[in-house]
Amino acid sequence: MPGIKSLTLTWLLLVMTLPVSHAAGPQDLPISDQAPGVAADSAAAETTVRLLQDSILQNKPAIPWSLTFGKIFWTIVVILASILIIRYFTRLLEAIAERWAHLRLLIKRFIPIFRVLTWTFVIFVIIEGIIQPPIATLLAFTASAGIALGFASQDILKNVFGGIMILLDRPFQVGDKIQVGDFYGEVVQIGLRTVRVVTPDDSLVSIPNGEIMNQSVSNSNSGESNCQVVAEFYFPADIDLVKARKIAYRAAAVSQYVYLNKPIAVRFKNEIHEGRSLLKMRLKAYVLDLRYEFAFRSEMTEIVIREFLKAGLITPEQMATAKEN
Repeated sequence: MPGIKSLTLTWLLLVMTLPVSHAAGPQDLPISDQAPGVAADSAAAETTVRLLQDSILQNKPAIPWSLTFGKIFWTIVVILASILIIRYFTRLLEAIAERWAHLRLLIKRFIPIFRVLTWTFVIFVIIEGIIQPPIATLLAFTASAGIALGFASQDILKNVFGGIMILLDRPFQVGDKIQVGDFYGEVVQIGLRTVRVVTPDDSLVSIPNGEIMNQSVSNSNSGESNCQVVAEFYFPADIDLVKARKIAYRAAAVSQYVYLNKPIAVRFKNEIHEGRSLLKMRLKAYVLDLRYEFAFRSEMTEIVIREFLKAGLITPEQMATAKEN
């Protein structure tokens, strides 16, 4: 029985180490000469097992790779150089976009794509050209890093995937006027972590991509340089509607910011405030450049109020009453 057990163990080891034994050559592992003796002698089987173990240790594949100081140094150099290059070209593209107004939105929409493609290329150069890890090491490191990042950086990864989805789905682009929650303004940057919006009071707001993906987003211009601007007014219910409509239409049409290729509309609606009937007038027109949105609304409001007072359609006392309501 001991001899049979030893023989079984020997053949299992032979099958498991067959490629290694073939690479080592028949002179290192005289298996064909010893196999008949093993079946009869347990001591010969143990000797064969030891020889197999020694052969496995001698022929164990070595990984010819190490992370040296030179590789770390050049990795840092490439990363720093990439940061400077990306910043330089980003500012150059933004300057070109501001200089050529008709191409501003198109160029600014290319900037986020340029950043993502550049960093992807940089990571490939670092891994393939500098570090050059074996595929087994790379897969093991990627799996370990993925598990660690998955548990430690769930919010960051959610924002990163949100940024990628925004770039692919494109609910809005750089240069669009959007409303996200309580924030409204022009999109100036779409990053992998946040979207940056400039509000009407010139504040720069960074909104995490994960929050944007989980709520409704209103887009005012949808990729065009013009957008609709609405000015609202409250007047007494007995005002002359014909004159009011003509004055309001003219107030929008003569503005320096108006975009006349799209229609101007004047709409009236009766509303009740504190038991009083008031007429709500909405003046809708398109601004030629969305950056002049608030200047256009202010100018329309000033012209309408001035012309209404001049035409006697309202009095200062009525305006004060309308403002209070």
